[in-house]
Amino acid sequence: MRRFGWILSVICTGAVIAGGFVLASYSEEISSARSAVETGSQIADTAVGPIEYAERGDGIPLLSIHGAGGGWDQGLTNIADLVGKGFRVIAPSRFGYLETPIPSDASPAAQADAHMALLSALNVDKAVVVGVSAGARSAIEMALRHPDKVSALILIVPGTYAPESPVTVEDSRGSAFAFWLVNSGADFTWWAMEKIAPSVLIRFLGVPPAVVDAASEQERGRVTAIIRGVEPLSRRFPGINIDSAPNLHRLPLDNISTPTLIVSARDDLFNTLPAAKFAANGIPNAKLVVYDSGGHLLVGHQEEVRELVGAFLAGIGVAPASEAAIRASDGPKSPDRTVSATRS
Repeated sequence: MRRFGWILSVICTGAVIAGGFVLASYSEEISSARSAVETGSQIADTAVGPIEYAERGDGIPLLSIHGAGGGWDQGLTNIADLVGKGFRVIAPSRFGYLETPIPSDASPAAQADAHMALLSALNVDKAVVVGVSAGARSAIEMALRHPDKVSALILIVPGTYAPESPVTVEDSRGSAFAFWLVNSGADFTWWAMEKIAPSVLIRFLGVPPAVVDAASEQERGRVTAIIRGVEPLSRRFPGINIDSAPNLHRLPLDNISTPTLIVSARDDLFNTLPAAKFAANGIPNAKLVVYDSGGHLLVGHQEEVRELVGAFLAGIGVAPASEAAIRASDGPKSPDRTVSATRS
């Protein structure tokens, strides 16, 4: 009996010590994440209210509109993967994300007007507009509502309207749990799942885990960084709630005169391909590029997309052509890529 009590005591002590290590690790990492989003940004007092944003670089103005689970930090990261030097990147936090409050009207149209108000406050007359995932909704509205202010429109895995096959969260049990987790703003649970079940979060972010498993070490690291970049989840879930219940409807896409590039993937678990095709068919002269694999994060295609964006901007005279852009424009097409020129 004494021996049993001793063994039980050892087990309990070990559990307490292990729990202490886990709690200490969590506390350190979540404190670091909270500190990261509390520095590096500014608050602009605009005509529509306060908007949090960050800036990087000099040159051609570029508005980077983040997707669900993001903020100004994700906006900067997205563009770091897409463009090189020569751009003044402006990355706002959308409604409900980090320090940007939620107004009475949080629609994509109102968000587009808020983007425009931010640019006006920063004395930016015209900008390249890049909308990623749910950020593509207000990017399209900008091109419709403020066409003279948008020099180019780039939609990456757009979470926008599709009449027959809407964008949605992948319906596995793991993704359903992750969706509940996100909407509850559970910082610790998200952090714990990063450690013990990363494949669940990878799938929830719209990427088949097998695609990540087969990717390069660099790309696997990028995916891990994106997952960690959702921390602190509790500071982002008000915005995620807005993105999770969008009131999407048909827009007069044929009124968009801005040069447009749209990129998606066939295996995007958020099902953005129908929305990408619908937008490309509706926007005059839009260019649609579709990858066969890569999921919502376009895993394995970052360099190709970077060259694609460079070639697109050079081709419409917005940015000077780089060697990579010339290769993307003139070189052979990837066997994993479909390029479509849509209606004029």
